[in-house]
Amino acid sequence: MLTRMVLSGVFGGLAGYGWHKLVGCKSGGCPITANPYFSTLWGAAIAVILAAGR
Repeated sequence: MLTRMVLSGVFGGLAGYGWHKLVGCKSGGCPITANPYFSTLWGAAIAVILAAGR
């Protein structure tokens, strides 16, 4: 279970960073996607929450 949560966090973080790079926020007004650190942490957190629910 711990391995699944760690791997989910890693892949979620990569997905969050990818979302920042591909979609992002041009104006800088989006609090999550404008900053690569926030989008990476947000992606990792959502992935871990989803993995914990299984």
